[in-house]
Amino acid sequence: MVTSAPRWPASGRFVHRTGRRAGRRAGRRPGRRTGQRHWTLASRVLVLQLLVVLLVVVGATAALGWQLRTDTRRDATVEVTDVAAAVAQAPDVRDGLADPATADRAAIAAHVEAVRRATGVYFITVMDRDRIRWTHPDPSRIGGRFVGHADAALAGGRVVETYTGTLGPSVRAVLPIRARVDGRDGVVVGAVAVGVATRSVTADLLDRLPVLLLALALALALSVVGSWALSRWVRRRTHGLEPADLTRLWEVNDAVLHSLREGLVVVDPAGRQQVVNDEARRLLPSRDDGTLDVPPALQRLLGSGEDVVDDVQVTDDRVLVVSRQDARWEGRRVGTVVTLRDHTELQALTRDLDAVRGLADALRSQAHEAANRLHVVVTLVEQGQPERAVEFATAELAAAQQLTDLVVADVADPAVAALLVGKSAQAAERGVELEVEPDTALADGLLPARDLVTVVGNLVDNGVEAALAHEEPRWVRVRITAADGVVQVRVTDSGEGLRAAELDRAMQRGWSRKEHRLSPEGAHGLGLALVGQVVRRHGGRVRVEEPVTVDDGGGTLVVDLPVAP
Repeated sequence: MVTSAPRWPASGRFVHRTGRRAGRRAGRRPGRRTGQRHWTLASRVLVLQLLVVLLVVVGATAALGWQLRTDTRRDATVEVTDVAAAVAQAPDVRDGLADPATADRAAIAAHVEAVRRATGVYFITVMDRDRIRWTHPDPSRIGGRFVGHADAALAGGRVVETYTGTLGPSVRAVLPIRARVDGRDGVVVGAVAVGVATRSVTADLLDRLPVLLLALALALALSVVGSWALSRWVRRRTHGLEPADLTRLWEVNDAVLHSLREGLVVVDPAGRQQVVNDEARRLLPSRDDGTLDVPPALQRLLGSGEDVVDDVQVTDDRVLVVSRQDARWEGRRVGTVVTLRDHTELQALTRDLDAVRGLADALRSQAHEAANRLHVVVTLVEQGQPERAVEFATAELAAAQQLTDLVVADVADPAVAALLVGKSAQAAERGVELEVEPDTALADGLLPARDLVTVVGNLVDNGVEAALAHEEPRWVRVRITAADGVVQVRVTDSGEGLRAAELDRAMQRGWSRKEHRLSPEGAHGLGLALVGQVVRRHGGRVRVEEPVTVDDGGGTLVVDLPVAP
């Protein structure tokens, strides 16, 4: 019995474990060709994870670097804008540009230079409306024209840009300077440009970069350790198998599972069905969720915890031979393996064979009796008593033919007729009289012959056993009738009889009429269970009619089987 991971965990492991050990003894791994390099599944997972982690780290580094650069430039822009706004609001700057003739340009330059040094910006340039510089970090450039875009600021707007001026590339902000002129407020009298050199922005970025790289390196190290741990876990879970080994194992096990002629069910320790092959689904009905609808008796067997070999179980429509064994891996129980073999056809053939054997026994008995009668007749003739010989032969022939004539005349189903004749001979040999009641009548084809043989044969056998356990006279009466769409089989015996309260247990496999209990071994008591199977399949019923008088015997078992329209 082979199973396949992950759906068939138990047996699949056993099979491949054997292969690994054999491979190790041979000095190489199973499935690996000498001289060729093969990557195990764990190695492939590790490499793939490392590549993914590396790509993620590189991408994260680029994204964070870009974000850091953007944040640094934004911070620089905010800084130069704030400084420019502060300078534009300075009273001496506004008043000086509003009245250039009286302005103290040296004081303005000194004030602006003090602000530049205090804020750490690269330059602060104050200009009039003609773009003439009033201030500059390089005094020699004061009085020259401002290099850059200032038209928008001189028009009352603002300029924020990265520009290469006389001091090199810088991030700069140009804001208008407004003052009161001729009684009018908010007149643009000039502009102020504040800039930070791009090399300062880059230096700030480089100052922040080590922390970022350290965090990314730590994340990469943790990812590598995690990937290595995961690859080790994968290696343990797959037992070091390569992908090709796993694929081949699954394909072979799946093919074997579904080609088995035995039903196979694997149940985990919690009782959940893990593996159900095609034959098991054929033998047992399925629920809506795909699991098997296991009969109660079989459920008890599964939960018993004991190994079972070839135990007979009767379901509603089948006779199954069941074996149960715990599945273990390295001494640990991982589930239960159950095999199911269909013996329904074998049981049916056995019953047919019993009927034929019974008929053969009847013929053998009649042949033996015929030889005895012939010997008596010949002796009477030799003694000169031909009249007595004729009388004896006629009486014996009538007695022997009475049952056969009754059965053949009233029971049109040949299988049932042969069964009754055979059972009569068998019962007679055991000292029990089998009587077919005169009102018996059964047409052919009302029900499947095998089902009728099962019911009649097992009820008669049950009655004979009951009669043998009782004192003489020992007898069994059979009546088979068909009326109102129902075939009724009634069997009465002279034994102790079955009580109505015992009927449910008696229909279970293993019931012993001798002991009126279930046999622990379950080796006997299959007959009434098979009767119950036929009754359930046809939607019929079984009942017990307890005796009213002494002549009624020990009781009557009655089986009603509806005839399909």
